[in-house]
Amino acid sequence: MRSARFRRTRRASAVALVSALTLSALAACGTSSSDNGGGASQGSGSSDPSAPLDPKTKVTITIDCMPPTAKAAELKEWKQDVAEFNKTYPNVTIEGRSTPGQCLEPPRFTAMLKAKSQPDVFYTYFTDLPQVLDNDGAEDITAYVNDKTVPLLKDIDPNVLSSLKQDGKLYGLPTSNYTMGLLINRKLFTQAGLDPDNPPRTWEEVRAAAKKIAGLGDGIAGFGEYSAGNQGGWHFTAQMYSVGGEIVDASGKKAAFNDELGKQVAENLHAMRWEDDSMGKTQLLKWGDLQKQIATDKLGMFLAAPDDITYMVQQLGAKYGNFGMGPIPGRQNTLAGGNSYMIKKGISPDKVKAAVAWLNFLTLTADKGQFDWARRKADGLPVGIPQPNFWLNETKTKDDAARAEHATMPVENFKAFMDDPVAGKAEPPKAQEVYKVLDNVMSGILTNEDADIDELLATAESQVNQILADQ
Repeated sequence: MRSARFRRTRRASAVALVSALTLSALAACGTSSSDNGGGASQGSGSSDPSAPLDPKTKVTITIDCMPPTAKAAELKEWKQDVAEFNKTYPNVTIEGRSTPGQCLEPPRFTAMLKAKSQPDVFYTYFTDLPQVLDNDGAEDITAYVNDKTVPLLKDIDPNVLSSLKQDGKLYGLPTSNYTMGLLINRKLFTQAGLDPDNPPRTWEEVRAAAKKIAGLGDGIAGFGEYSAGNQGGWHFTAQMYSVGGEIVDASGKKAAFNDELGKQVAENLHAMRWEDDSMGKTQLLKWGDLQKQIATDKLGMFLAAPDDITYMVQQLGAKYGNFGMGPIPGRQNTLAGGNSYMIKKGISPDKVKAAVAWLNFLTLTADKGQFDWARRKADGLPVGIPQPNFWLNETKTKDDAARAEHATMPVENFKAFMDDPVAGKAEPPKAQEVYKVLDNVMSGILTNEDADIDELLATAESQVNQILADQ
């Protein structure tokens, strides 16, 4: 989910429809001024899909998620990247499209797929793959992606790439990944006599710490949770994974959360809310609400991906130094996700090659594009958040060192999270529909002191089984 976060999550907001920028405006953005007469490729491209794009090939590709004007630093870097890319591929025109808000807004995305109106290169969440394939929307790029077209392919975490595969075929390339951990307010931890460098590692420790933080008074909650907008179900899933539970069984056709672990998760939350009074009285919260609470020192901790911190600093005026992270409590598994680009099915082979070349440059090259940490620091953008970090081997070592060298925040605040990585687990099938059902479990627990947990889980199980049967 995510995505805010963004990450990783379906952080829904009212977003205007995508607007294509004019070619003249794009030229001003540093986009190649080549005109290929409407986008059909021309030139001497190789017919071998595994061969890199011939720099002589003349082609235009439309790209989703160009930064909007409001994000001046990000847009400046986009323009620079287009200009640098065109030094190698002078005949490729990058025609960017942007939205004023987030890159992907779920209703718009679904409508776009059904209308076949997605750009040549379009932005997705990892969990979008089934929906995209159901709508016959993405090109199988398996033959186009290899160590010649993506030189660092072997250094990309295979678990991340597997999120973009079905039946062994690759349908996208990652731009970011995330795993969830425990985000804490270091100021409140210190005030409550807790060690901010050693966040809770078990749910029992979370409960004890939450009581101490809530004991500070002044309307401060110790621990927060979502229970609306599909995000309650998303976090119920994260908690289930953290204690070794499942949401859907191995067949993918039956719910698996109505068991002892599911009851354990539900009963712990109910106890924190009603026995301990450590979760605050305001409930039915969704993404954005907990971020505002912790950014204003009204919340001690909640489950999150690292890029929530960037949002809170850039959008809410918080300070990086006030936050820290530890691994997800329980530490059996953690919910993993991320974002990617897919390539529209049916475009020409040369356009596919151009798309792969652009994505390799922008998102999959160390020290370039999104991983140019020195440039990001110079432009006032955040450096030092632990993720995205899908690299392995020597590339990871170098990228971690560069990230630390150019950090704009105290990276030691994330040491507990980084030093104790928890295995990531993908979101369940039909994730958004499942999460919507599980919202009812979370809202029932957190808004009704007399909630019947057995009934909530049983009802949700029946509804999820119906969703899975309709696949």
